[in-house]
Amino acid sequence: MKLRDKERMPTFLLVWLGQIISLFGSSLTEFALGVWVYQTTGSITQFALISVFIHLPNLLISPLAGAVVDRWSRRGAMILNDIISITGTLILMGLVFSQRLEVWHIYIAVSVSSISSAFQWPAYMASIPQLVPMNELSRANGMVQVSRAIAKISGPTIAGILVGSIGIGSILIIDSGTFILGLMTLLFVRFPQLEHSTSQRQPLNFKQLWKETRSAWNYILIRPGLRKLLSFFAVTYFTEGMLAILFWPLVLSFATSKELGLILSISGCGMLLGSVAVSVWGGPKNRMKAILWLVGLQGLCLCLGGFKPSVILAGIGGFGYLFARPFIVSSNHTIWQSKVPFELQGRIFSLQSIVERSLLILSHLTVGPLADRVLEPMMKPDGLLADSVGKIIGVGAGRGTGLLFMLIGILNLVAVLVAYRMPRLRRVEKEIPDAIGMISY
Repeated sequence: MKLRDKERMPTFLLVWLGQIISLFGSSLTEFALGVWVYQTTGSITQFALISVFIHLPNLLISPLAGAVVDRWSRRGAMILNDIISITGTLILMGLVFSQRLEVWHIYIAVSVSSISSAFQWPAYMASIPQLVPMNELSRANGMVQVSRAIAKISGPTIAGILVGSIGIGSILIIDSGTFILGLMTLLFVRFPQLEHSTSQRQPLNFKQLWKETRSAWNYILIRPGLRKLLSFFAVTYFTEGMLAILFWPLVLSFATSKELGLILSISGCGMLLGSVAVSVWGGPKNRMKAILWLVGLQGLCLCLGGFKPSVILAGIGGFGYLFARPFIVSSNHTIWQSKVPFELQGRIFSLQSIVERSLLILSHLTVGPLADRVLEPMMKPDGLLADSVGKIIGVGAGRGTGLLFMLIGILNLVAVLVAYRMPRLRRVEKEIPDAIGMISY
């Protein structure tokens, strides 16, 4: 029996609510563990290694994770992720209360969580078009961005208060409770069954999984519009990775930590407002056109934020950049969800995750030396660019980082101009027909 439209949204809403709760708990724990590692060791390197262990295992397992998700139940993959997360949280909790927690325990815990999330995220994204009518995809993707915005804003803020008052052990108790609530929502709902292709009904082995993974790449490669879309977003992934490292040092070069917190809150509100707008409105009709315009807007916001050492400019730039992000991300996800067959979507979203995380790690490795060893010395009062660029944006500490901010913004603008001159990319929604999948209970 085909999935009826009236049955789809209630199921998605319940899953979405469970994921909001789960993401919030994860945000609490990630912040608390990071604080604990830094306060215990006093080492920025050991603190930064948490980020490495969060991203690297996911990157290594993702090529095959998507093929497994497409073969298996997507609901089952999400349930398994919650079970693994609950188990890991309970183990950490036991180590905390027995006063045996060490830094390497946390590295192992976040690595295991990273591996399980390699299955959970593509399963979640691939399940949305199964659970939501095609005309509601943009709204549903906007709601996903709402949940991420809520976790981004409230998680660190609340965790910062709780770490000092109730301690990391109590935060882990809260996190395990959020995972249990998320798990209960998944156990309560039914996901529609997919008809698998002939290749997916063959015995499971590494050679077969790799063949199925390559089929996802081939699906993109023979469609120029999708190939160019992935390449365009590769630029945005790289610049976002650089911004994640640069924003705090840029603001702290001219502002206090209190003003940094204010700017981060204002920026986070931009993301939340944009997410709510997408989920209520449903997003633009011409998604590709909206993506190009809004990535261009992000480029202008970055140029504004880096132009002068100003709390107001940084706040406006951060708000505008993050306000545009939910529109961009939800539009991108909707294009892929509507143009890729249901049975391929797990692999497609895993491959996108590979591209995103690879460029994230690359940007993290390059942005520090580029700012500290190249641009900052150039923007000193006696630096190479002091008498040229320095007369426009100023010289001194932080101005090299500000210049890099503006260069990233210009890179976004150039990427938009190049993309706009690619007819296959501009017309990707018209040239590639919507995929048709067989869904039944």
